[in-house]
Formats: sequence, C-alpha cells, structure tokens
Amino acid sequence: MSTPLVMFLIFIAITLVITYWAARRSSGASAYFAAGRRITGWQNGIAVAGDYMSAASFLGIAGIIAFQGYDGFMYSVGWLVAYLTVLLVVAEPLRNAGKYTMADVLAYRLSPKPVRAMASLSTLTVSTFYMIAQMVGAGTLVALLLKDSGITFNWAVIIVGILMVAYVVFGGMLATTWVQIVKAILLMGGTILLSILVMAHFNFSFVQFFDAIAHVKDGDKVVNFLEPGLRYKPPYGALDLISLGLALIFGTAGLPHILVRFYTVPDAKTARISVVWAMVIIGSFYIMTTFLGFGAATIVGKGFISKNGGTNMSAPLLAQALAGDIFFAFISAIAFATILAVVAGLTISASTSFAHDLYTNVLKHGELANPQQEVKVARITAFVVGAISIAIAILLGPTFNVAFLVALAFAVAASANLPVILFSIFWKRFTTEGAVWGLASGLLSSIILIIVSPSIMGTDGKHLIHGSPLFPLENPGILSIPIGFAGAFFGTLLSRVDEAAEAKFTELEVRANTGLGSEQATAH
Repeated sequence: MSTPLVMFLIFIAITLVITYWAARRSSGASAYFAAGRRITGWQNGIAVAGDYMSAASFLGIAGIIAFQGYDGFMYSVGWLVAYLTVLLVVAEPLRNAGKYTMADVLAYRLSPKPVRAMASLSTLTVSTFYMIAQMVGAGTLVALLLKDSGITFNWAVIIVGILMVAYVVFGGMLATTWVQIVKAILLMGGTILLSILVMAHFNFSFVQFFDAIAHVKDGDKVVNFLEPGLRYKPPYGALDLISLGLALIFGTAGLPHILVRFYTVPDAKTARISVVWAMVIIGSFYIMTTFLGFGAATIVGKGFISKNGGTNMSAPLLAQALAGDIFFAFISAIAFATILAVVAGLTISASTSFAHDLYTNVLKHGELANPQQEVKVARITAFVVGAISIAIAILLGPTFNVAFLVALAFAVAASANLPVILFSIFWKRFTTEGAVWGLASGLLSSIILIIVSPSIMGTDGKHLIHGSPLFPLENPGILSIPIGFAGAFFGTLLSRVDEAAEAKFTELEVRANTGLGSEQATAH
C-alpha cells in the first residue's frame, strides 16, 4: 500500500471517529445546527480559520503565485485583509441577533417569509460555487496521488463527496467543528515546515530568495516574478485586480459557512475572541503562502508542475522536491484534510439554511411537529447538495484553478448577502422589499456577469461556452457589488415606510450591540 494512501486512510479514520463521537452528542436542533453553543473562543477561532483556509488557499493560491508571481500574491493579500470586515462589522451583531443562519438577522425586523426564501437561495448558490472548487481540488489531488491504485479524478470527487455528507449527516456542527480544528492544526504545521524548508534551500537568506524570484525560468526566457502584470494585463488588468479585491474584502463578511460559525459560541465576547484567534492564524498562513508559491516557481518550475497535475499541485510538488515522497504524501494528506473540512462546513451551512429558513419558516410557517423534523430535512438537503456539487465538479474537470473558482463565490456573497446584512443592522428605514431586491439583484447580476465573462466564455475551446466574452473582467465584483447595494437601497426608497420594521430596529440595535436577549430563541 502506498504511503499517500496510508496517510489518507489514517486521516479519514480520525475524522470518522470524531463524527461517531459527535453523533452521540448531536441530539436536538441546537446541538445539530450550532453544536449546542458550547464551543469556546479558541476552539471556534481555530475552526473558523480551518473553514477559511480552504483548498483555494493551500492549493490554488500557491499555484497562482507559482505561475503568475506578484499578481497571484494579490489573492493572499485580499483574503487576509478581508477578515477585518468580519471582525469590525459583522461578527458581534450577527451572534447577538441570530439563531442558526444569516436570514435570522434579516427576519428579526423584516417580513420573514420573503427574506428567508431569498437568503436561503443565495446561501445555497454561494455554498455550491465554493464547494465545487473544493471538489475540483480534491479530485485533482487524490487522482494524482492514488493513480497507481486506479482511482480516477471522477472517483476521487465521488469519494470526497460521500465522506463530507457522512460528517454532516451524522455528526452535525460538532463533528464539523472538530474536523476543522484538527485540519487547521495540521495545515499550519505542514505550512510552517514547508516554509522553513524553502528558506533552508536558500540558506535562510531573503536576498537569495528574492533574487531567485526575480529570475524565474519560464521555458526559454527568464521572468521577474516580483513585477506585476503576469496575470492582470492591459487593458483591463487594473480593473480586474480591483474587482477581485472588492469581492474578497466584502465577500468574506457574506460567506454563509463563515457566518454560521458565530452561532456556535455562547456569547458575543466569545465571538470576538474567536475572530482574533482566527485572524492570527489566517494572517500567519497567508504570509506563508508567499514561500509556498514562490518556492514552487523557483525550485520546482512551471514546466514540471504543468505536466504533473497543473497549478493546484504546486505546494505538494514543492514538498516532494524538498523532502521526498513521504513529505509529499504528508502535505497531500493535509490538503485532503483541508478539502474535507471545508466541504463539511459548506454542506452544513447550506443544509441548515434550507431546513431552518426555507422549509421550517417559509413552507411550514414556523410550525413543526418537533425540532427533529428540521434536522431530518437538513440531513436530506446535505445529500442533495453533495450530489449536485459532485456532478458539477466532474463536469468541469481537473483543470479549473480552485482559488479562481472560490473568488467567484466571494463575488456572489459580496453582491447579494453583504448589502442586506449591513442595511438590516445599520439602516432604520430598510424594508422587506429592499432586502428582497438587494438579494435578487446582487445574486442575478453576479451570476450573469460570471457566465458572460472570460471565466466561462472563450474561443480557445477550453471554456464551457464558446464565443467572445460579453463582460471583459474575470471577477464581476466591481459591477455586481454596487448593483447589489443599489438594489437594496432603491428597493427600500421605492417601497412604503414599514413602521413595524422601524419599531423593531431599536430593539435589534440594542440586542446586536449588547447581546441582551440573545440567548433566547428568535421569535421567527
């Protein structure tokens, strides 16, 4: 049995034991959806970091930096800075005002049915985009590592999908949290070790390291990877970079699987502590992606990476070049752990939103025979979401860069979710119509712009749609985010003043800022 396969099986065994342990403690809706609100600050902080540091970060960003230098590094900067919006704007009010999902905050003072329905649709869309990226990364990685065992890309995607559904269906949020904690610790350990090995290769000299980065061999020519312009070229390069930055910075505060983590802690103070823990871990990690990406470019080379799995395999191939097959297997197993943990988080956020928002509060008008019915619906949704993600990942194939795919999910989250969250918390005049228009316009504009962008349309035969792109930028954030805010703003101004919503605003404001009454279940 190969070393990579042994390491994969060990990690899978550990996570299944965690799932079994959690399943015995996940009775009741609160335990299943929010881990009984018993997660401590440091535990939730590590779990948030585990949720955030996805395959896009470990595999995708390292790959983009290895192939496109400084421009790829902008992904790291965007993801790191993005977390400030979560800390400063969203974390505390969300924890105080909600119960299980983002829509709880909107339904607190607005008409619950329409906003819950739209918020659930947005959550499912963002989660699916994000999950497809993880599946593509998983399929590429597992297929390359276990090719001697006869496992293809398609089978690798199916195996990962089955595992993630098992975590969520049986273990709920408690299992998902502990899988993320284990994964985050492993990922940080592996990244630190790999960064040290890269610097050891250059005799721990930053002068030698950056000199090598300035003279990277790309075929027959030498390229300076410290100069911008390798990815973002004229005439639209600068706009595309700005668009990416907006999507990353504003999208983080609208990501359903990140937001849902703040419901697992007992109070707002613990929520703030967990964000600080997460920022320290996430900040350290994204700084180290510099060593991973540039190390792969200078030590392994673009040509070799292209022939052995493509951009997503840059970090594992760097590990192999520096420390042999065992370290390659270890880093690959960490990447696999990363993918499993994140898809579990995505699956539970999507299934929670569907069960709690759409099924319980819209279709059943908030009246269920018992809370276990809501849990049952969430489990069924996990199966459906998993199946859809597996199918689309297989359709796209192993060539899509996972960091790029995730950036699109951030654009959808920034355009649809963030405007209505901010207006609901901070604007007294905000109405139900404004929330529905904001969610709908942000969601539709971002998806339509993605479909007609160079991401999906092209004439080189490698794109899903053949034809010249109608929208010139890869990321739609620069246009779709203002459309989302405009939809929410004008939808509110063009609707009648909602006196009931305004009356509840003061109550929401007090609760969001003080936490008074946040331990009670929301009325809706």
